[in-house]
This record gives sequence, structure tokens and C-alpha cells, in this order.
Amino acid sequence: MLNSKQRAALRGAANTLDPVFQIGKGEIDETLIQGVGDCLAARELIKVKVLENSEYSAKEAANILAEALSADCVQVIGRKFVLFKQKPKESAFAALLAK
Repeated sequence: MLNSKQRAALRGAANTLDPVFQIGKGEIDETLIQGVGDCLAARELIKVKVLENSEYSAKEAANILAEALSADCVQVIGRKFVLFKQKPKESAFAALLAK
């Protein structure tokens, strides 16, 4: 669980990120969850976009993915959201989160 200072630091780091995944009219299935999980394992901090034709709102999709992957939802703005899952070793965000 992130505190507000950590969340603010991660929001700043995610500001320049482009969305790596798009959620469309299909359901959030195991394939999507596995893909997002693999991406989180490699990058730790990712941005995801929910398309207008999706049956999910950005907040719903963020909560589903965060719960399924044991990740933290950093922020939801409009149709985009940011997920974070820290690596157990050699985290690129360890110094940022130590503050």
C-alpha cells in the first residue's frame, strides 16, 4: 500500500509515460491480465488506456487489474490509469519511494 507522498512521486514519474495497453470492448480476461502482469514485472510503472467502446470505466478496470495482480493503482484520470508493482530486487523506484 502506498502513502500519499509515494503516490504523488509515482504520479510525477508517470506523467510522461505513454499508455502501453488499451482495454477495448472485450472483457478483462486472463490473457490481458497476464500481459499487464508481464509488463508490470518488467517496467514496474505503466499507464493503461480504456477505450470509449469498453464496457468498463477506467476506475473499474484499474481496480480489477490491481486486485488481480496485487498491484497499486496510482491514479485514474479520464480514460487512463496508472498501475505500480515494485520489484522485490533492484527496483528503479526504490529511491523515489524511500522518501
